[in-house]
Amino acid sequence: MGKYTLIITEKPDAANRVAMALNLNGKPKRLSENGVPYFSANNDEIIVAPALGHLYTVASIRKGEWDYPVFDYRWVPRYLAERGASRVRVWLKVISKLAENAETFIDACDYDIEGSIIGYCILKYACGNKEKTAKRMKYSTLTKEELQESYNHLLPNLDFPQIEAGLARHEVDWLYGINLSRALTKAAKSYSGQYATLSTGRVQGPTLKFLEIREKTIRSFVPTPYWSISAKINVNGSIFEVAYEKNVIENKQEAETIRDSCKKKDAEITKITLKEFEQNPPVPFDLGALQSESYRLFKYTPMRTSNIAQHLYINALISYPRTSSQKLPPSIGYQKILKNLSKASSYQKIAFKLLAQPFLKPNEGKKIDPAHPAIYPTGNLPEKPLDAAERNVYDLIVKRFLAVFGEPAIKQSVNVTVNINDYFFIYSGARTLSEGWMEYYKPYVHLTDVSLPPLNEGQKVQVKKITLKDYFTKPLPRYNPRSLLMKMEKEELGTKATRASTIQTLYDRKYLQGRESMVVTELGFEVIEVLRKYCPTVVSSKMTRMLEQKMDQIYHGQVTKEAVVEEAVEILKPVTLELKEKEAVIGASLSQAIQKLRLDERTIGKCPKCQSGKLVILRSKKTGKRFVGCTNYFEHKCDDAYPLPQKGVIKTSGVCKICGCPTIRVFTGIKKPWCLCLNLNCPSKKEKVNREL
Repeated sequence: MGKYTLIITEKPDAANRVAMALNLNGKPKRLSENGVPYFSANNDEIIVAPALGHLYTVASIRKGEWDYPVFDYRWVPRYLAERGASRVRVWLKVISKLAENAETFIDACDYDIEGSIIGYCILKYACGNKEKTAKRMKYSTLTKEELQESYNHLLPNLDFPQIEAGLARHEVDWLYGINLSRALTKAAKSYSGQYATLSTGRVQGPTLKFLEIREKTIRSFVPTPYWSISAKINVNGSIFEVAYEKNVIENKQEAETIRDSCKKKDAEITKITLKEFEQNPPVPFDLGALQSESYRLFKYTPMRTSNIAQHLYINALISYPRTSSQKLPPSIGYQKILKNLSKASSYQKIAFKLLAQPFLKPNEGKKIDPAHPAIYPTGNLPEKPLDAAERNVYDLIVKRFLAVFGEPAIKQSVNVTVNINDYFFIYSGARTLSEGWMEYYKPYVHLTDVSLPPLNEGQKVQVKKITLKDYFTKPLPRYNPRSLLMKMEKEELGTKATRASTIQTLYDRKYLQGRESMVVTELGFEVIEVLRKYCPTVVSSKMTRMLEQKMDQIYHGQVTKEAVVEEAVEILKPVTLELKEKEAVIGASLSQAIQKLRLDERTIGKCPKCQSGKLVILRSKKTGKRFVGCTNYFEHKCDDAYPLPQKGVIKTSGVCKICGCPTIRVFTGIKKPWCLCLNLNCPSKKEKVNREL
């Protein structure tokens, strides 16, 4: 093999796509060395080698020391810093070998901060300082046409402003994460002697603080009573419900007076207000909006949606998903995409309808991403069947793309005022006069049109019933993945690519529980209390937002990476000293929370035999097997015990409907989790045996 061009991509699937697009002689050759794949195109003139995500990371210069503070670091191969990353050593060895005979180097990793860092580090460390001479491919889809266009119009050098900003973010996040996480973990271990992974960071801390504040507000909320009044009226034989103009009546006596005054009275329609208004099409998806809409419609977590979108991108079905743009430039080829989508029967009718318009202009939002446009379908149709979740997200992206080209929907608001004995009741609603863009976004938009018979001002109507209802005020709802993501975006915490993983980390560290309604655990409370008390700056969204702004300043050449990192170190130094001094106190509070959490995780429910103890998962000293026993056993008060499957046990808060014994869920990995009553003599089990016999 003679001299060739070496192209670096972010993942093997992307390398395959690039090689297929650039190869002029049929399919590219798929080669492999020590299990590391790479591709040869154009008779070995082009070699495409994939990375495996981040192959390099930040690590402490001091090896073997597990202490803090630590401010000296360097970029190293991941296998030197992380357990379980031994495969990276082989991967880098193969890339370095391929670099030896290359005469031209091209970075074709994703054109965002993470992709830019991946390509930069490989070219610098694995390819022998080729980062300054390498060229750059910039593309937003993995379609053959765009990859060829990108290769034929290479950028003359790497995107160094973006790289500098990305390196700074990684280094600052590492400094915060390593120092604060070690401080928490070391404090707990020093006190209890038991290891538990605790972590926090520049984004994780402020995010947990939002959740903690909301949780405290909910727990301290005192409900207050209020009343509402409604009336059912008969309009030309149709019954409608109207609400008293004051939605909330805080005085019961006032509410009863209104109700009694309106009983057995006739009503008069005193005012009818009709207003037409336009409802503009939605704006194109950025990643945050896609994650939010996906959770609203399908209850997919932000992380799951991000992973699905990445898979659709790799298969050239959508554009690059990790974007914050709400813009769709004409250069993506609106008509071509619509024509290709029209080949699918499910999109044919609405695609043709848009193509019949005299011109296509998307309704765009304000947000801009210099690297990529908003998320859009490439027009390619799936080459192989998608699973249910992939179909849902793909269809959502396609329908959103179609909808942004639609006409505004025309709606009419209807407000009717009804006078009952000089008390005014209101009926409000809206109806759609012209669907406009809503036609293209079905079934993801719902029309809730009102239907009213002909009405006239001054018309007399009959009151059928007056209803007085009492309520209690409710606290703000807990965050869910969608609302927390929106809060993080509003507060400028993290990036479009990292917010979902930050939320997942809070679950992994057991600071949160509950998927659709996020509840802060006692451990989460203790962690945020420690941070608020001893290092309030690191849970300040203001400080995190300031650092994000610094990253933008690096990108625009207004400040250097070194200055930003140095500023972060100066903030951290007094914080780590404070944590060191209070290590014993911090360790005591964290250890108690950890022990309580571990007990809660093992607690199955109330003991049905003694009624005062709790059933917990225990392990036999003789056999080493797990079983369920009562906590009163250790006080010689109860000997209730049950055998337990040794794997796949998921605790529940439920009890058996037949015998009242606590239940568990068992997950084998083959079938769906199934519910199991702990009571071996439960009648339900006997019924099952009889059925099988």
